[in-house]
Amino acid sequence: MKTLARWLLICCLVVPLMAAAEAPKNQQQQPPKTYKQDEVLKAAEDFFGTGAKGLAQVIEKAFKEQGEPMAIIRGEEASGAIGVGLRYGHGRLEYKGGGSSTKVYWQGPSIGFDFGANASKTFVLVYNLPSTDALFQRYPGVEGSLYFVGGFGLHYVQSDKTVLAPVRFGLGWRQGVGVGYMHFSRKKRYNPF
Repeated sequence: MKTLARWLLICCLVVPLMAAAEAPKNQQQQPPKTYKQDEVLKAAEDFFGTGAKGLAQVIEKAFKEQGEPMAIIRGEEASGAIGVGLRYGHGRLEYKGGGSSTKVYWQGPSIGFDFGANASKTFVLVYNLPSTDALFQRYPGVEGSLYFVGGFGLHYVQSDKTVLAPVRFGLGWRQGVGVGYMHFSRKKRYNPF
């Protein structure tokens, strides 16, 4: 009788624990919340300033090519190049749905036919980021730029399935094309490599 009571007690305790452990496997994961085009355009206009000519076309192009982003990074950067270039920036990563934002830094070299310097506000659309920790790595890409006094630029950098689409509104004079990468980190770094 005592053995039967023990087995019943064990079953009453173990079976619910096993069911609870199996529940997350059986539930389908919810897709991440994403920004709609009008939300991104409003956020970009608030960031860059309303009336920024050409912004709507740049955002529309990114949505047509990549779809809806799951996060954005609002920041600033400075860069310069004479054949070999350097870029340094900082900003905040924000997910759709709010919550806390994460401070991020980026830096990176480039090489190519590129000359000049610029400072820009940078609004990065983030696609397919599995976790915040996954952001902190190198994202290679090819960039073409042409800044005369001001204007928007858009290009893509990618690592695995994660795609970043920096939209820049630059001041200065820089033109050319270069190959390089953006290296994201949690702390400010001066070494671009």
